[in-house]
Amino acid sequence: MSATGKRVLLAKPRGYCAGVDRAVEAVELALEQHGAPVYVRKQIVHNRHVVETLEARGAIFVDDTDEVPPGALVVFSAHGVSPAVHEQAKARELRTIDATCPLVTKVHHEAKRFAREDYDILLVGHHGHEEVEGTAGEAPAHIQLVETAEDVAAVTVRDPEKVIWLSQTTLSVDETMQTVHALRERFPALQNPPSDDICYATQNRQVAVKAMAARCDLVLVVGSTNSSNSVRLVEVALQAGAGAGHLIDYSREIDDAWLDGVQTVGVTSGASVPEILVRSVLDHLAERGFDSIEEITTAEETLTFSLPRELRPSRAAR
Repeated sequence: MSATGKRVLLAKPRGYCAGVDRAVEAVELALEQHGAPVYVRKQIVHNRHVVETLEARGAIFVDDTDEVPPGALVVFSAHGVSPAVHEQAKARELRTIDATCPLVTKVHHEAKRFAREDYDILLVGHHGHEEVEGTAGEAPAHIQLVETAEDVAAVTVRDPEKVIWLSQTTLSVDETMQTVHALRERFPALQNPPSDDICYATQNRQVAVKAMAARCDLVLVVGSTNSSNSVRLVEVALQAGAGAGHLIDYSREIDDAWLDGVQTVGVTSGASVPEILVRSVLDHLAERGFDSIEEITTAEETLTFSLPRELRPSRAAR
């Protein structure tokens, strides 16, 4: 504890997950191996700093494949794409690198499997999120999106005995289970996914925030507003007892008024946030007397994913 009594509780795990690390490295290696420009469909991950850094190196982010010149190289983001996007890329003779997170790919495989078995699939997620669009595109005739427990009353299925739920990987665990509980009340035979869809990193970061939130007058979550898992971390912190919570991209966005009367600040970051941004926040807080840091560790993450196959041979040769 510092002489002022001010301190920081620093959540661990935080920041980059294995899927984000793989996706960002995929764009970096594509630039190294093929030179600029390298096109990226959507944001490679939902983080402003990462996107701006890659843009400075020659990545061009586009909303869809029809913005990519015929024959050019395009990387698909970590959030995944639908089969229709793959077909569009093929029709334009684009060279593709698929940086979809393997945990998202797992949900795609589940969607295809249960569609083949003629299930109604209830996908818990956020309308308009790239991951939801990609998963729903695997079996559009079988998938219905359910955003919240309040939406459950409007859900209709063909056979209440053949219903399964899947989910976006970056949701709040607690809120998702509230929605699933409401679904199960309507459809008692509702089946669970073969394995947990909400990714390990999303869950781990939420558990770490819960472990410290009640001890914090303020929790700062480093992450971008379009990052679902980062937004959820603020919500989880507040639900778990934090006095206040804010989402910030950069330390310069911290309002000193937030620190008035505050003794303990919790700090964490979303799964698409590089550690350099967290360190900048810690430096900013230290300059304001919060120079004592206690790391709150709830899990150790060791998972790594191999690079997209299009990049593996040249990586081995380096």
